[in-house]
Amino acid sequence: MELQIRRLGHGDVEDIRKLMEDVISRLPAQDLFAMDEEGYLQELIQEKGEIYGAYLDGKLAAYTVLAFPGMSEQNLGREFGVSEQELPLVGVLDSTVVHESVRGLGLQRHFHELREKRAREKGCLYLYSTVHPENHASMKNLQAAGFTLQFTRPMYGGKNRHCFAKRLL
Repeated sequence: MELQIRRLGHGDVEDIRKLMEDVISRLPAQDLFAMDEEGYLQELIQEKGEIYGAYLDGKLAAYTVLAFPGMSEQNLGREFGVSEQELPLVGVLDSTVVHESVRGLGLQRHFHELREKRAREKGCLYLYSTVHPENHASMKNLQAAGFTLQFTRPMYGGKNRHCFAKRLL
């Protein structure tokens, strides 16, 4: 099984939405994942981040988001006590969606490595991520990538999330 991984653009947003909706429709609980709006995906591609996709036989099978929230209200750095001056140095490992057909191939670990490398290249000092407390696979992958659990609290409209952090030096 050969997967091709590439950076996604505006023309891929419809495929991203279809994959997200398809995978989320089969989750045991809808609060396990906070759906991304199309406008947010377009914003990421335009200037506030990067999205990478894994293709199997020409079809999008997984994607991952690296966000650069800058000074926006969505910057998780504020939750972690990052000073206003250092907020532009924050990167966020945002959503990763993997279709069942390609799970177990280490894609999430590969996506973590890719996003951390890109965050370093962009000059980020901090990386953050949020995970539903019952998403054990994602927590295990974050911890394996050197992230540490900092706190748990409601986010994204009241959905409980573990908040992980990693300092890049």
